[in-house]
Amino acid sequence: MVRRQQAADRAVRPKLRSPGHPKYQRHVEAVFWAEIAKGLLAEEAAAVVGVAPAVATRWFRQCGGMRPFDPRPSSGRYLSFREREEIALLKAQGKGVRQIARDIGHDPGAISRELRRNAATRAGRRDYRASVAQWKADMAARRPKAARLIANPRLHTYVQERLAGEITTSRGKAITGPAIGKWTGRNKPHRKDRSWVQAWSPEQIANRIKVDFPDDESMRISHEAIYQALYIQSRGALKRELILCLRTGRALCAPRARARRKTWAHVTPEALISERPAEAEDRAVPGHWEGDLIIGLERSAIGTVVERSTRFTMLVHLPREEEYGTIPRTNGPALTGYGAISMKKALASTMSTLPEQLTRSVTWDRGKEMSAHAQFRVETGIPVFFADPHSPWQRGTNENTNGLLRQYFPKGTDLSRWSAEELEAVAHTLNSRPRKTLGWKTPSEAFNEQLQLLQQDSVATTG
Repeated sequence: MVRRQQAADRAVRPKLRSPGHPKYQRHVEAVFWAEIAKGLLAEEAAAVVGVAPAVATRWFRQCGGMRPFDPRPSSGRYLSFREREEIALLKAQGKGVRQIARDIGHDPGAISRELRRNAATRAGRRDYRASVAQWKADMAARRPKAARLIANPRLHTYVQERLAGEITTSRGKAITGPAIGKWTGRNKPHRKDRSWVQAWSPEQIANRIKVDFPDDESMRISHEAIYQALYIQSRGALKRELILCLRTGRALCAPRARARRKTWAHVTPEALISERPAEAEDRAVPGHWEGDLIIGLERSAIGTVVERSTRFTMLVHLPREEEYGTIPRTNGPALTGYGAISMKKALASTMSTLPEQLTRSVTWDRGKEMSAHAQFRVETGIPVFFADPHSPWQRGTNENTNGLLRQYFPKGTDLSRWSAEELEAVAHTLNSRPRKTLGWKTPSEAFNEQLQLLQQDSVATTG
């Protein structure tokens, strides 16, 4: 009887391959992709779910950064991993099939088939283990289905032509565009030519196809299916190099949470603008500054710092390092003049010319040039705070000043050609202009008044 049942099982299911180590359970992968969606790196998500970093990295790259399956749990019609663990425990206790069925609430026939089909058969013995049983069940439950882009050649041609089709003039003449090298498997080339192609977005393709084929239901595809065909290797419908036809040209998708985190990882909780002293908000107490960069051609920049109450402006000279342009670009400190280390040194030198009472804080934009703000605070004693994302009004004084400075340093010009003396002259010019918000005093006059008040206080204290 047992042999007949085993033969019947083999008749309805082909022999399963043995990949060696059983595959990780689906719920483990689901937790991994949930952590990825939160913005964690693959190695960090691996630590959360308890898998090797190499395994997590392989999951992420093979799927192009996209979740390859629906994370919702399966229906109660099928045995879950937890129920298989209960079956293994009850069987180890010597319980019979009907007793196990009553304990977990399933039909005895289902339990009998489970013990026959999904038992481990290593060394010629039939031993039931939940992990092996779940792996066998997952393998048998797969229903390979050809992607729509593979099953429908006409749909495949339509999508590929809109993605990678050649461009033409209004008269139909084909234009080849620049010559492009072989794809390296990474993102679009930085500051290099890209292919001139139709480059429709998946959303444009998915919606336009309904207009071009209003009565043909076979010519339908969602934009998500196109993205999956491009990024997930197992789909195999479109070549991976076609991602270069997308506007971003990314070889791997990155969740929005990771993009936000990666850009401003240097902003620590204690450096948020919400932690800035309340006295800085109403501008009644001098000594709180706002800062940023103005950027020019050839990776040139000038630092700007403005005092909130007096509008007094100082410009930070950021000359390029001596090795700039003479050695190839390698990992290490930036040589452009506004890398983290260069910016820290230059700003510290500029702020050191002021008395301590007039250097209470600096509020900066979220640029990476101030990623060494912790060392800057240790060396100068000046705390640095960062504005909220996409909130330039929190540094309104500095933004307005940068607009005035563009009269002297227009966009699209090389700012590295100006010396520290020339920058000081421009700053002096701005500080000598009368300002309505200061009752038509100049920023220099307002700042000098604050310096005189400090001197009077020091004299009164010593006297």
